[in-house]
Amino acid sequence: MRISAILFDVDGTLIDTNELIIASFLHTFDRHLPGQYKREDVIEFIGPTLIQTFSEIAPDQVDEMITTYRSFNLEQHDVMIQEYIGTVEAVSELKRAGYKLGAVTSKQHDVALRGLKLQGLDQYFDCIVGSDHVKNPKPDPEPIYKALKSLGVEPEQAMMVGDRHHDILAGRNAGTLSVGVSWTLQGREYLEQYQPDFIIDEMTDLLKILQV
Repeated sequence: MRISAILFDVDGTLIDTNELIIASFLHTFDRHLPGQYKREDVIEFIGPTLIQTFSEIAPDQVDEMITTYRSFNLEQHDVMIQEYIGTVEAVSELKRAGYKLGAVTSKQHDVALRGLKLQGLDQYFDCIVGSDHVKNPKPDPEPIYKALKSLGVEPEQAMMVGDRHHDILAGRNAGTLSVGVSWTLQGREYLEQYQPDFIIDEMTDLLKILQV
């Protein structure tokens, strides 16, 4: 396996933002669509962009709902995000071993960078592709292609790591290997449906796969 670059999703993969995202959605729905959504309903909204999600739910309130979501999310961001144990160590070891690293996320670049900085991860990444950098978000391959172009790497030399089917499909559509993380909120069986090349139980498993 001749892999020279590894691309990571951010939310739910590198950083545990699940409770922050769920709280942000619930806050937004309570304000704009009161009484219609509960915690178990919003888990499926983790992964797509806010425009995609709100356009399907309330196309006449998209801008207002995005504003509400982002305001709450930024206000609570630094106190609600959590670390996935072993992630910093694994990422730093991959960087030390000479791999090019990129983050490919459905959130905006500046917010993704903020989270990576808080976890001490930003220093290891050669590029960060946010939703504001592309016209077509994951599972479209555009974000993957943009990251690979920045890194100077061909798709067959890269793998995409993520917690949602959007990540698995984006990697497959772009021609990279795909890696699912079993700590996804949806569970391991959810990811197995999309047949990623690998499923890992902790980030350090990447070191074993790549024989670092």
